[in-house]
Amino acid sequence: MSQELSMPAIKKTAWIDGHRLRLRQADVEDASFIFNLRQHPLRNQHMSATSPRPEDQIQWLERYALDNSQAYFVIEAKENPGHPPRAGGSQLLGTVRLYDARALSFCWGSWMLLPDAPPFTAIESALIVYRYALELGFRSAHFEVQQGNLAVCRFHENFGAVRVGEDAGQIQYTLDHERILESLHRYRRFLPAGIKRAPFIH
Repeated sequence: MSQELSMPAIKKTAWIDGHRLRLRQADVEDASFIFNLRQHPLRNQHMSATSPRPEDQIQWLERYALDNSQAYFVIEAKENPGHPPRAGGSQLLGTVRLYDARALSFCWGSWMLLPDAPPFTAIESALIVYRYALELGFRSAHFEVQQGNLAVCRFHENFGAVRVGEDAGQIQYTLDHERILESLHRYRRFLPAGIKRAPFIH
């Protein structure tokens, strides 16, 4: 007798530790950092328009705290010799978000890094996202990249992502389970011990 599979869901957690990075759940205290990052001229060229009002970012984070369909993280350096820690004791490097669960596939985006983030930040943060999604029970990913954002397109395609369409200036990608596992193995030196996390937030 066939047994119906339970569908995975995106869950929040206070933090996820990788090798050199920590993904920490975003809250209203991060509003200033996130607002400045989203307004950065080198980082907002390939993203959807955002409000120029800082208070709108605070209100978005307040709504996010009540939304159990997504997980939004600030990316921090666990340690970064030679760079002083920022407010709160950690060096803030960027953001990333998991959302739009569709059966066994999840979407991730809002992936923005400071221009001076260490070179390993992009690949390790992506690996942490995929490890966490697999732990949640997802088996594939879908996401969009703005046309013209060639560096990010190459990054995802190096992970094995496949273009499946284009719409309203966005290139649509999917990444299947086999390719996720292959990339986690290929780039394992960036995440040699996997991830550790806090308990889920219910």
